[in-house]
Amino acid sequence: MSRVWDVPVDDSTRVRDVRVAAEAAGACAGLGPHRIATAALVATELATNLVRHADGGYVLINLVERAPADGRRPSVQLVALDHGPGIADVAAAMRDGYTTAASLGAGLGTCRRIANDFDLHSVPGRGTVAMARIDHEPPADRYRTPPREPRAGGVNVPLGRAEYSGDAWSRVCAGDRHTLLLADGLGHGPKAAEASGAAVDALRDVADRPPAEMLRHLGRSLRRTRGAAVAVAQLELGSGRLQFAGIGNVGARLRTDGTWKAMLSQPGIVGAQAPASVSVQREPWQDDSLLVLHSDGLPGRWTPPDDTVLLGCDPAVVAATVLRDAGSAARPVRDDTCVAVLGGGGGVWGRHGAGG
Repeated sequence: MSRVWDVPVDDSTRVRDVRVAAEAAGACAGLGPHRIATAALVATELATNLVRHADGGYVLINLVERAPADGRRPSVQLVALDHGPGIADVAAAMRDGYTTAASLGAGLGTCRRIANDFDLHSVPGRGTVAMARIDHEPPADRYRTPPREPRAGGVNVPLGRAEYSGDAWSRVCAGDRHTLLLADGLGHGPKAAEASGAAVDALRDVADRPPAEMLRHLGRSLRRTRGAAVAVAQLELGSGRLQFAGIGNVGARLRTDGTWKAMLSQPGIVGAQAPASVSVQREPWQDDSLLVLHSDGLPGRWTPPDDTVLLGCDPAVVAATVLRDAGSAARPVRDDTCVAVLGGGGGVWGRHGAGG
């Protein structure tokens, strides 16, 4: 199930809450003591920056799976979001020891150095999104070259800061097929989380199948649950083609050549009231293509981003910025809300570290 720590940071007393949440997330992920301490340090710095430089915001902590080669051991992903004044000089802020006010002395530069992945997007007058992922092992090479294969990332927020989200996302690979899934379990709470979690688990068994077959398999696997809305998008690198299929109220937008296009799901519930046949939408995929999947917690009239700097960030940063900008006061309030992003393996990904 999708365990989430969603901590508002509106004054200095909440910094400790973020640190404790990061330690709890590290323990749930099975990190060793040193890496848990690393997660706590990064969380403390991100929360401190929210208080001192952004007049508050919130820190969202998810457990995320890494690439299959990592043995599917979850990492701790920390995302700080705010609607503050932004950072005028991001390059300067990323240097170790840089500060504009009294702080811990670690700073964003140290966060970047000790995290396995770190990325940040900031626009003066609009706010900042900072993301760090902490793996089981320290980063092997601080200056490693980002992978050119497609990368995926996402964020997940439960309604009312509940312990579990009824939404979930995952990415699987089989040969040159890269599949991104987003599932929205019916309702809220543990039963909804059980349904979306079952979809994620079932996806691993059918990574080599096309989207329509995946959804049929998921339908059988979800019969013991209350069911879920599910969308799968599969990129075939060899053919340069994206295939999309969705059942239920999961939204999708594809950006290619600077133009956004909606991808349509069919009515129904996977595991309960699925259609007799599954429609598959096929679109060309390029190095600059970007796909956004989201649950219905995101407002229906959200505006896709066209900031080229943002679109070159880690997919989790793109997802978090979409989430933040679609709501108000940095808080989505409608429902459990999940946003997942798949990006083409172009050269601009991973400015501050290689992603998952």
